[in-house]
Amino acid sequence: MAPLRAMRAATPSMAERGWGRVVNVCSSAGKRPSGMTPEYSVTKAAELSLSRVFADAYAKEGVLVNAICPGPTKSELWMGPGGLLDQSAQIDGSLSRDEALAAVGAGRPIGRLAEVEEIADAIVFLCSERASYVVGAAWSVDGGTVQVII
Repeated sequence: MAPLRAMRAATPSMAERGWGRVVNVCSSAGKRPSGMTPEYSVTKAAELSLSRVFADAYAKEGVLVNAICPGPTKSELWMGPGGLLDQSAQIDGSLSRDEALAAVGAGRPIGRLAEVEEIADAIVFLCSERASYVVGAAWSVDGGTVQVII
């Protein structure tokens, strides 16, 4: 509910000013559901749809709403104690953290997890004037994990 509440609070005043940027951080799981985390996948798919609804509603007001869909990223969610890396190691059996990290990275066409800065760079670009014609997009920033064209 947080993205909905934040957009409801922020977009009207952005529209009054005639300019604004919203970038929702979704997940590659929103485009390609995960059987391990179906609730998360469904929630992120809903967030993608919500982003599109707000994009359509506010684009003519100069408020550009987009989403990014990161894949596995070297963030606290993945790398912290008990995080997704540790959970992956448990699922795969007796893998060490280093082995689990290598296995998760090997599952991406780029061969590694994203750095946090790589995700941030995509957000910064979408908030810039250089992205002035990008609206309603759901950019994959996932190292090629979700292999779709559209």
